[in-house]
Amino acid sequence: MNARTPAVARKPKIGLVAGGLGAYWPQFPDLLPQLRRSAERVTERMREFDAEVVDVGFISDAQEGAVAAEKLRAADCDLIVGFLTTYMTATMLVPIAQRSGAPVLLINLQPTEAMDHASFDTGAWLAYCGACPLPEMANAFERVGVPFRSVSGYLEDQRAWDRIGRWIRAAGVRSVLRHGRHGLMGHLYPGMYDVSTDLTMVTGNLGGHVEVLEFDDLRVRVQQVEDDEVEAKLAETRQVFELADSVVEEDLTWAARVAVGLDRLVADFDLDSLAYYHRGLDGEIHEKLGAGMILGSSLLTARGVPAAGEYELRTSLAMLICDRFGAGGSFTELQALNFRDAVVEMGHDGPGHLAISERKPLLRGLGVYHGKRGWGVSVEFDVRHGPVTLVGLGQTRDGRYKIVASEGEVVGGPLLRIGNTTSRVDFGCDPGEWTDAWSASGVAHHWALATGRLLPELRALADLTGLELVEVAA
Repeated sequence: MNARTPAVARKPKIGLVAGGLGAYWPQFPDLLPQLRRSAERVTERMREFDAEVVDVGFISDAQEGAVAAEKLRAADCDLIVGFLTTYMTATMLVPIAQRSGAPVLLINLQPTEAMDHASFDTGAWLAYCGACPLPEMANAFERVGVPFRSVSGYLEDQRAWDRIGRWIRAAGVRSVLRHGRHGLMGHLYPGMYDVSTDLTMVTGNLGGHVEVLEFDDLRVRVQQVEDDEVEAKLAETRQVFELADSVVEEDLTWAARVAVGLDRLVADFDLDSLAYYHRGLDGEIHEKLGAGMILGSSLLTARGVPAAGEYELRTSLAMLICDRFGAGGSFTELQALNFRDAVVEMGHDGPGHLAISERKPLLRGLGVYHGKRGWGVSVEFDVRHGPVTLVGLGQTRDGRYKIVASEGEVVGGPLLRIGNTTSRVDFGCDPGEWTDAWSASGVAHHWALATGRLLPELRALADLTGLELVEVAA
């Protein structure tokens, strides 16, 4: 069976409606054609995003707005974009906002950077008047209980389009969470209160479905793996990884066999993410499966199906968020504080996001997995140097989820060589003070380490999902 291509690719569905006040058209005959050209340009730019665009056209009054509302409701969009081409009344857009069931973004993009005041008449000015109804929309949305967000600029304003793109990407991540299928295999690592997850709260806060799996679901698939499939996975492994001298061929072959079984598991259950743990006993098959997970889980994570050990479902979800923002997201915890170099050292044993490694990742053979049973091969690398964002999903005592994030920079320097991912992160402050602030945020002891500065995207996602965003700064 072929490995599943992750739900990469469910593209977000973006509804688009443009409009203006119909009373103007007979008064200023040249205005509507100009506004329609602007709307066509917005449609062109919208189609450049990696999204499915549902364009319901141009509306001129409340009746046409109601028709557009029904079309967009039926389309089941992830985000509605309303283009204010000139003044329009709130009655034209409020029904769309209320009935669509999707978040609404209003855009006010005038034709150019500024009017030509010397030559403009009233009709020419009205093409620049999209800002006029924006406070009206905000007021009306507040009074009917619809969250409000907007982007103002001009048609070819790249800053405005960058902000629009941010909302579209956030809508895409929200869609992945709402429609996602998340595997949870095995049992809780004994004693980890912070990792314990109420499955109902996943659906309640994010949507989606949690598929409860057994290690036997993996066992039967591993038993069905053919030798030629193992050889193909070994060839892939040697291409992706550098192999340390400590790698035992028997352990590597077993890890490759488990990796093929994991591919089948993900495909059969149509999973977007996976969290797992099994303690095992005395070298029996379930212990061997748990020990053989690291290679396959790392390859899955690099392919866009995040896999996290220690039953860390909320962290695999945080990894999924980061991955869909194009920033990777590697399974991470605190390792040590380096006060001499003013960095926090963090990473994890087990799977890592190979796509964001600073260099070719290493497979190292280990005779023991610290804190876990079994032995075999483990992944070792440093996250790509430069700006990074930590992203975790915390949970309050009333069951509410919150996104916890902090931006820093991965810098070079000495690293442990023990088969763990390890990165040195500079937060621009005393490592101890940052660690205290991060721990006080309510984040669990695992999170995702992602490349780039994601706070603007996370703010948009928090807005669209209704989750609190806790930003831990230096």
